[in-house]
Amino acid sequence: MCTKAFSHESGLIKHKRIHTGEKRYQCNECDKAFTQNISVLIKHKRIHTGERPYKCSQCDKTFSQSSHVKRHMNIHTGEKLYQCSQCDKKFSLNSHLKTHMRVHTGERPYTCSMCDKVFSDESGIIKHKRIHTGEKPYQCNQCDKAFTENSNFIRHMQTTHTEEMPYKCSQCDKAFFQSSHLKRHMTIHTGEKLYQCKQSDKSF
Repeated sequence: MCTKAFSHESGLIKHKRIHTGEKRYQCNECDKAFTQNISVLIKHKRIHTGERPYKCSQCDKTFSQSSHVKRHMNIHTGEKLYQCSQCDKKFSLNSHLKTHMRVHTGERPYTCSMCDKVFSDESGIIKHKRIHTGEKPYQCNQCDKAFTENSNFIRHMQTTHTEEMPYKCSQCDKAFFQSSHLKRHMTIHTGEKLYQCKQSDKSF
């Protein structure tokens, strides 16, 4: 079928499935099936189970795949690998670059089903739909206030319930829910760079 050669028979067997179209590993939750090996199926099944075994060491985010953690870490290190070809903006995630590119192309692929508004990114339409539904997912546990956006909720906590944000900056009036957030904030004042690249002498 082709000229590829393999050192082990198992490699040849897997490769032949590309030509035959055989998809041996079938998900029992949906109609997805996979050609190569069971590890791909295991990763896919996390969509259904919600399992996210990979945790970021710098924040509370969890992920279904280790590669997603590595990509996410760019946010903490400040490393911006993805350069816009139309302007000088750089991004830590490729998905952020793709969203940004719509500024240049004018593309707005997300349309509200309740009105004629269109949006360039998914988060924009999610926030907008709350105008129609009245949903306020960010509930203060200290009073009866609720908010449509997380930024408004945080502002409320910072101005109204400062005692609930125990990690206070000694250099300014900022306060934080978590010690890791304060540590990251303190680098603004100290100029300290917490993350050292092992491949070069750069710090971030």
